[in-house]
Amino acid sequence: MTRLLSHPARDCVPHPGRAGLVRPVAAVLTDGVDDVAVAETAARLALARRVPLLLIAVMPPHVRRSCPGPASASVRAVLARVIPKVGPKGTGYIPEVFHLPSGDGSRLAAARQLLALACRHRAPDVVAGRRGPAGLDAFTLIEAAALHGGPRVHAVAPAALTPMSLPSP
Repeated sequence: MTRLLSHPARDCVPHPGRAGLVRPVAAVLTDGVDDVAVAETAARLALARRVPLLLIAVMPPHVRRSCPGPASASVRAVLARVIPKVGPKGTGYIPEVFHLPSGDGSRLAAARQLLALACRHRAPDVVAGRRGPAGLDAFTLIEAAALHGGPRVHAVAPAALTPMSLPSP
């Protein structure tokens, strides 16, 4: 039997160098109200692709950098709000910290640095909220990705606030 032309022999051979590289979906957590919606959207994308989440906790520049990694208390507090919503979906997660740059940089400087962090982890998609700290809202990230090249950025609408209701007597 002859081989079909649409399926060359090289496609049947697995690529061992590319098979082990994970391309997580990044979620930008800014310690705001939109964090849960951002994490749930990123978890749905990651679940469809069977990859883990890259949870990027954004810390302000004045937060102490004595324990700069994901083990610090301030980073764990940001992650603690989204892990109960993301954990049952069955995707793994990779915690990461991004400190906002201090000083007067350009409007796109922080966005470019955050996208570079996502690229170092080989994340093809970044999910961010429409609102966020200066330079890290979804629209600034989309602009930085378009200007400087980078991953696709998905904007998530703010979570709807439901009014508190008192139980009826």
